[in-house]
Amino acid sequence: MDQTSTNPASTLRSDASADRERLLNHLRDAVTDAEQWLSTAVKDAPADVEHAKAAFKETLQTAKTDLLKLEDSMLARGKLAAKATDTYVHEHPWGAVAAGALVGLLAGMLIGATQR
Repeated sequence: MDQTSTNPASTLRSDASADRERLLNHLRDAVTDAEQWLSTAVKDAPADVEHAKAAFKETLQTAKTDLLKLEDSMLARGKLAAKATDTYVHEHPWGAVAAGALVGLLAGMLIGATQR
């Protein structure tokens, strides 16, 4: 059985990647629209400026929506990682203690080495 298709972390990762790509595309569109709007505002009639302004606002709104989706996705991934860590620590308490001790020892050595 393929675990990537049923693994929630994999699904969230791919969703976040797609959201991030969509957001970047909308931000690129917003920059392009802003450049066009500025050049239009200088040389064209007010009706054209209003049309460009409306298109720019729509692009920004879409980018904001995608940014919120990305934020939600990242929060979900963080919660999933915290839950996985909690589960691991409950199933392997001594491994978690050993990992914490090792990290503490390495941090202490680094701090001690920088203060010499």
